[in-house]
Amino acid sequence: MNVTLRYVISVAIVSLSVAAFAADPPAAEKAPVLKPLAVVDVWPGTAPGEKGDIGPEKETPQRPGQKQVVRLTNVSKPTLTVYAPPKDKANGAAVVICPGGGYSILAMDLEGEEVAAWLNSLGVTGIVLKYRVPARKGLPRHLPPLQDAQRAVSLVRAKAGEWGVDPKRIGILGFSAGGHLAAATATAEKRIYGPGDYEPADRVEAFSCRPDFAVLVYPAYFLDKENKEFAPEICPGKGSPPAFLAHAGDDRIPAENSVRFYEALHKAGVPAQLHVFAQGGHGFGLRNDNPAAIAWPKLCGEWMAQRKLLAPQE
Repeated sequence: MNVTLRYVISVAIVSLSVAAFAADPPAAEKAPVLKPLAVVDVWPGTAPGEKGDIGPEKETPQRPGQKQVVRLTNVSKPTLTVYAPPKDKANGAAVVICPGGGYSILAMDLEGEEVAAWLNSLGVTGIVLKYRVPARKGLPRHLPPLQDAQRAVSLVRAKAGEWGVDPKRIGILGFSAGGHLAAATATAEKRIYGPGDYEPADRVEAFSCRPDFAVLVYPAYFLDKENKEFAPEICPGKGSPPAFLAHAGDDRIPAENSVRFYEALHKAGVPAQLHVFAQGGHGFGLRNDNPAAIAWPKLCGEWMAQRKLLAPQE
């Protein structure tokens, strides 16, 4: 691939000694203890199109050799779990977090609660979206989750005063399939209702569903496999919000997803920052047993600060 545009690519070569790990154990061993400010249903009743044919919500069992992750599936009742930073540190910014999991499961701790804890350390309210999985028969796998994510952004705006959030600094952050969902939400030209279009549920849908910024970490499914064009639901352009992207060069999900998205934003004049790390693989979250996982949160925090997203709320 011949990339001629000027973009930021960080090749991270990080050496970590056994002693360093002993002094600072991986985040997986230091699971954050968070107390939610609120847990709210995304929809006032049954989510659009739900037929009650998904089994009960459950955690999938850990398979031998798998990373220790809470994997949730059979989600039919989407929720938002709001984690607020300490009041003396809160700056008013908020981020809706979309865990990944191939639109089959949700990595609720690795790419959910642990991310909210990191955002809280920046003074940002972290809001974990539990969206519908797995894919619904006869529908694009991203459609019900996209409805949930758009509704979630509107709901955060509607409750901004109640949750101490600045309605003009509401971002979205996603990993892998959650990165695809976050990008689709950020670049959608209108609210997606889906087959049969449902009526607006309540006053919440009068609030904008466009995030003010996006953070996409090893996003997936951006490009059509045959002609390498953007999937129809991924539409980066002039109306898209600023974005931060992070990917590993050795990811099984090609970094081309992030590079092409960055290029499209750059061409449209939308501020964006991209980091491609030499190593890291896929699904690293921000646990400090991986060089890319160590690097991207610091770079993202700096990017957010530079864009004045972490400034005290007026």
